[in-house]
This record gives sequence, C-alpha cells and structure tokens, in this order.
Amino acid sequence: MIGLVAGILGVAMPASASVILGSAASFAILGAAAVTNTGVTTVNGDIGVSPGSALSGLGTVSDTGTIHQGDTVASQAQQDSSAAFTALAGLPAVSLLTGEDLGSVGVLAPGVYRFASSAQLTGALTLNFAAGPGSAYVFQIGSELTTATGSSIVVQNGTANSEIYWDVGSSATLGIGSTFVGNIIAGQSIGLNNSASIVCGRAIALQGAVTLQGNTIDDNCGAGDFGSDGYSGSAVATVAEPASGFLLIGGLVGLMALRRARRGPALAALHPGA
Repeated sequence: MIGLVAGILGVAMPASASVILGSAASFAILGAAAVTNTGVTTVNGDIGVSPGSALSGLGTVSDTGTIHQGDTVASQAQQDSSAAFTALAGLPAVSLLTGEDLGSVGVLAPGVYRFASSAQLTGALTLNFAAGPGSAYVFQIGSELTTATGSSIVVQNGTANSEIYWDVGSSATLGIGSTFVGNIIAGQSIGLNNSASIVCGRAIALQGAVTLQGNTIDDNCGAGDFGSDGYSGSAVATVAEPASGFLLIGGLVGLMALRRARRGPALAALHPGA
C-alpha cells in the first residue's frame, strides 16, 4: 500500500526487483519449456524451468545459485513473472519508439518506452539515470527484440536501486558478443548467441525456452557493480522533480504488493494449517 499511495501522490519510490518480480527475483535464468546450454556459461543466480522440466548442457555451466527443475519454486516464479509481464505492459508510455533503432535514439532518461511491434539494437544504447537515480526504465516491445553482434547498453548514474525491464511480446535474441543490461521477460523464448552477456539482469521466458551458448548472466545489481560490468558513472543526488517513469514504477510496486496482499488471505483459507 505504501508504494501505491506514493505513486498516486507523486512521491518518488525506488523500484525493487524482489517486489516487481516476486519469487522470480532469485532467478537469473527461468524457462518455461526448457533451458539449454552449449559451451562454457557463467550464471550468477538460480536456474529454473516450469512447467517443462528439460535442462540440458548444464555440465558446462558455472552457477552460484540453485537448480529448480519443474518444481513448485520454479512454478511460483513463473506465475510471478507472468504477473509482472502483464503489469509492466499496462504502464502508460512516455515515448513511442516504433521503427527506431535503439542504437540511434540518443541518451534516454528513465521512463516507459514503447515499440508497437519489433525492436532492434545496433551499436550502443546509453541509459542515464541522472534525472532519477534509483528509478526505472521499462521497454514495452510488441513482438521481437533483437540485438546486433557486438551491440551494448551503457548505464550512467545508476544506483543499487536502479531497475531496467524489457517486456517483450514474443521472443528476444541477443547477438554474438553483445552486452545487454536489464531484466528480459519474454512472452515466448529467449536466445543468447555466443559470448553474449546480460549484466545485472535476468532472462525469463514465459512459454518457450531459454537457449544459452557460452554466455554470462548476472542478476546481482549491487552497488559494487557500478563502474564495472558495463556500467559507468556514479550516483548523483535525486532531483526535485522525479522522472515520470519513477512515479509509474512506484505505483506499480504498490499495485503488485496490494495484489499479493490480497492473494495471501485466500491462500491461507485454502491451507489453514500452513
């Protein structure tokens, strides 16, 4: 409720992956049908699959988290991811970028950006949190997201509370050697080509598979990540007028928390002995 009230009153509240993603926040990789890997891959965070149970190629995966193969933990994470996907897609956009390449849009401030159909990144995209440190970016993509070979995302003036979400209608494909930042929630599948990396983010596929090919995926967004792992700059003081995306995410956090609070009593009624 606090976040909901803050959003309505225009008070800046930091986004939180653990609130927006729920139990899925502990996962770096979460597939629906399968998770497959070829080559040497490094994962910081849990790996899971549900409702499917196919996991292959994990013998060459270095993982700091826990494997959840078609279990209740992975199932709940999928439910929470689906709820986040719907909530993020419902946010009003501050800018329509349909038909533009993300590598040529210039420096973007925090906010909600929409592509009615597909989105592509060629070259480098710069995201500058200076207008709202600790706030959020949401990219709503109607169909596919594709990044070119060697493309990158550079984040400036972020803090440990800064958040980036990619709400992809169908599938996402990251190009060879590309450096990506943020949480991808794709309605279908996610494929990472050879040596592509996700810095401070996650790959979550709601219906299809997550396919890995010698990648690095790190869901750790601690303050120590800034100045390394593709980030640049340092935190600055919050400005008096927060970015619109900051307020929207504050409201989203409140709505997600309210939804879970309402779900709690219902679950308790179903399982009184829990």
